[in-house]
Amino acid sequence: MDSFSVPAGRLGRPPYSFILGYPRPAPREAERRVAELRGLGVKSVTFAGPTVLNSLPVLGKGYVGVVVLAKRAGRMVALKIRRVDSSRPEMKSEARLLRLANKVNVGPRLIDCSKNFMVMEYVEGRRIIDWAGELKGRGRAARFREVARRVLEDCYSLDRIGLDHGELSYIHKHVIVGRSPCIIDFESASTERRTSNVTSATQSIFIGSGLSSKVGRIMRIPDRDIMIKSLKKYKHEQSRSNFDGLLAVLGLDKN
Repeated sequence: MDSFSVPAGRLGRPPYSFILGYPRPAPREAERRVAELRGLGVKSVTFAGPTVLNSLPVLGKGYVGVVVLAKRAGRMVALKIRRVDSSRPEMKSEARLLRLANKVNVGPRLIDCSKNFMVMEYVEGRRIIDWAGELKGRGRAARFREVARRVLEDCYSLDRIGLDHGELSYIHKHVIVGRSPCIIDFESASTERRTSNVTSATQSIFIGSGLSSKVGRIMRIPDRDIMIKSLKKYKHEQSRSNFDGLLAVLGLDKN
């Protein structure tokens, strides 16, 4: 589907108000949200992406919000719009968690937020499962290992600051690979539970998922029992030495 842009002032009218107030748009709420967008400096929204809602293409849809491409201060950004049926009363709590991840250089950069919106860096690329499925030629194993190592390094950084992403068991939905891999979508993140970023991501990449089956065609996956033993050791003590040991078992160390 071809992409097209709509000025922010027109987003309160059908059919665009369906996205602004998804899934139950109401005229007054849509107008309030248009004013809120103006306060954030959003000039327009570009309808593009793999997910289609009411004939309008968007970047993605989750339990909390809809993500669209937008323009602000002369550059393209990702705009997350809080669903009107979301159990979350506002977006600032999620923004706080993303800002925490940003402190260790993980996730798309948070630019601004309000009650119903988050403005973030737009990370251009492909979902890791699609990217891995298209790797071809000599050196593809080395390219995949480098991306996997970077993803797990980011997961380790999150573990160290006590921020659990919460959805990395479904890593194919939450890592975009462009110029470098980026963990996205912190709507299920929490600092209130024990972190399992490294263990969840490792299991999703190498042990049991649609992604792991593609990985097995790219590189030799280590023995399952050895991987699980190393994961248990790391889970018991999330130290750098145990993390480095896991990377070595996975064949992702730099040596």
